[in-house]
Amino acid sequence: MEFSQADTDRIIMMAWEDRTPFEAIELQFGLKEKDVKALMRKSQNPKSYKRWRERVNGRKTKLAGLRSDKVTRFKSTIQKW
Repeated sequence: MEFSQADTDRIIMMAWEDRTPFEAIELQFGLKEKDVKALMRKSQNPKSYKRWRERVNGRKTKLAGLRSDKVTRFKSTIQKW
């Protein structure tokens, strides 16, 4: 799947954000978690990718199913998820 540079940049930003679950990226861009990982590996240098993987690995906020029900956020009316 090909994305514009702006979309790729947005996916990378969303992946680095602690409170953005992979499910939100999938809903907005159609990329599953494994696809996001592949895009991050391709788009970043190896050291940055490794740092990101260590940061994301096991983080409850990156998987919506593991999040506490108490985690709520403002959702814009133009936001898809």
